[in-house]
Amino acid sequence: AYSSIAHMGWMTAILAYNPTMTLLNLVLYILMTTTTFMLFMYNSSTTTLSLSHSWNKTPLITASILAMMLSLGGLPPLTGFIPKWMIIQELTKNDSIIMPTLMAITALLNLYFYMRLAYSTSLTMFPSTNNMKIKWQFTSTKQMPCLAPMIVISTLALPLTPMLSVLN
Repeated sequence: AYSSIAHMGWMTAILAYNPTMTLLNLVLYILMTTTTFMLFMYNSSTTTLSLSHSWNKTPLITASILAMMLSLGGLPPLTGFIPKWMIIQELTKNDSIIMPTLMAITALLNLYFYMRLAYSTSLTMFPSTNNMKIKWQFTSTKQMPCLAPMIVISTLALPLTPMLSVLN
């Protein structure tokens, strides 16, 4: 819920200046959120505790969750950075300095929540008493054929930025 409210704030801030950018932000957010929830469904994760178990079972999916969390947080090499950068750029073009500065500072708070999930998912290992630490040899029965392309598009669309800036 916090993520949706934060992203809606970014979209509302730019709506008056550039509605196309609002739509771009919405599309990218829906794409990244859908991919994230597909990854959670693949892992059957419903709590932060169940996320901490995922590193033992599916390390590649867990690494993808890490990339998605960082992308949703808006770190520069990933897709989530594109709309935030373009919105800050558009607001500064329209002589608004205080608003994008406050938005960039509050984006750090948003990043903290994503980093907390990323830390519990991929940077900690749940203590286990069994001798078999890696359970990834067992195949999953869940079929999600569009998960791989969604991960790639969700995390690596940054090279498309010059093409997206033409839309403005």
